[in-house]
Amino acid sequence: MDHASILALYDRDMREGAQPDSPDARVERIGRVVRQVSSARGWNGVVWSDLDAASADAAIAEQIAHFTGLGREFEWKLYGHDLPVDLGQRLRDAGFTAQPEETLMIGEVAALTLDAEPPEGIRVLPVTDAKGVDLVAEVHEKAFGTDSSRMRHQLLARLAADPDSVVAVVALAGDTPVSAARMELVPGTRFAGLWGGGTVEAWRGRGVYRALVAHRARAAVDRGYRYLQVDAMSASRPVLERLGFTPLTTTTPYVYVP
Repeated sequence: MDHASILALYDRDMREGAQPDSPDARVERIGRVVRQVSSARGWNGVVWSDLDAASADAAIAEQIAHFTGLGREFEWKLYGHDLPVDLGQRLRDAGFTAQPEETLMIGEVAALTLDAEPPEGIRVLPVTDAKGVDLVAEVHEKAFGTDSSRMRHQLLARLAADPDSVVAVVALAGDTPVSAARMELVPGTRFAGLWGGGTVEAWRGRGVYRALVAHRARAAVDRGYRYLQVDAMSASRPVLERLGFTPLTTTTPYVYVP
């Protein structure tokens, strides 16, 4: 894999050419910034910028003014190769708070290990309706300890408006949901994104997460996608590397609360 070429392709297709991630969102290209504007229950933020030392502060101030005028909390998704090199410090100086750093990992589907199966006692079911989304939300809250209302709203909206654009699954031990994840498909690109993979504490380290990655990767193959993308936390990075994913850069969410 040519890392520089793949990263450039990712920037072009998934960031500069970003598409809305839900029916109630729109993507706006304002000068040298690409942002998504959504409802209060959706994701609002900056996905791409092409700035330099002379233009960065004004662009930051413009985004703060725009989202504050809407009454929206928003995120500036900063990648390790974004310019200027001190953009993170400029965001902090403007009032943003940095969240934990993640690693952008890309896997070429043809080179991934896709034979990982669920451990004994686990069955994997597709999520296609509100009942299934409730199970995903239950896992999300137990695994991450965070509110799942935004994720639940977005997943329900995508399943209703464009079910072919998302693949969601839940892993059950008996009738108890223990892990869940989703894959978002981006039409017209070669990328599919893996999101929300989480496993409740009692089932971690048994191969459930690995099996759900492989399950979604096989679904991407069936739909003709070439690359899978993950924003990986430190706990999932080793699993993804064993499956064949490659780290390309870092990504840090910077959050601004009006």
